[in-house]
Amino acid sequence: MASHPERNDARKGKKFRPQTGFRKPVGPGGGKGRDPASDEWIWGWHAVEAALDNPRRAAPLRLLATPERAKQLEGRFGRPKVIETADNHTIGLALPQGAVHQGVALKPAPLPDVDLSDFEPRPGAVILMLDQVTDPQNVGAILRSAAAFGAVGVVLQDRHAPKLTGALAKAAAGAVERTPVARVVNLSRALDELTDAGWRAVGLAGEADRTLAEALDGGPTVLVMGSEGEGIRRLVAEHCDELARIAMPGGFESLNVSNAAAIALYEAARPRA
Repeated sequence: MASHPERNDARKGKKFRPQTGFRKPVGPGGGKGRDPASDEWIWGWHAVEAALDNPRRAAPLRLLATPERAKQLEGRFGRPKVIETADNHTIGLALPQGAVHQGVALKPAPLPDVDLSDFEPRPGAVILMLDQVTDPQNVGAILRSAAAFGAVGVVLQDRHAPKLTGALAKAAAGAVERTPVARVVNLSRALDELTDAGWRAVGLAGEADRTLAEALDGGPTVLVMGSEGEGIRRLVAEHCDELARIAMPGGFESLNVSNAAAIALYEAARPRA
């Protein structure tokens, strides 16, 4: 990268000049504490590697790596122009307390927006909609299952869902880059829009009469899952075409929502007669 004119850093009142190749990091908060925007980072080798390999992302804003990880990144991607070598402690200061970063952290450019109309209602296609599932670890694990079972996308409510960074991206292990995520204001209206486009909505509810295996017909399906304990909200359930339950012959109906999502996605991925 060619050198650029000096620019003012508003946070520090100092000047810096971007350079090509590896450079010493500008410490988070000027080296005086943890980065206040720590939830905007992605960390962990698989999550960072997938983000750098995603052609839908613009160039990253910052990339911190230990010298060993920097060599791995250079071997994988060539010489990343924004990379900053740092020790594990310095990298940790950019991230939330206790983040297991494996020697690499990325402040990415945002993913492009995804619209519901981007999801093609073809036979066998599956969308997963999450109603107030807010735990980043759970959402990350669900995205990982969605990628594994070939879901065409995931729908989240904008106000009640975590960012696609941080602990979520770490738990997803790269699936954030593989599974399109649409954020909507209102899930009920989103279900109406998807139904009009040719999708059939099946809500997961333990009290339903039919099992998921019985409810699925092989057509384009939206699987709607609610939070643990609360389940799907009443208004969202009313906008589903059918409610169905996961068959649990063991009699212990207490699955973690990410486990339930994996089972539902597996069932939906099975060939139908």
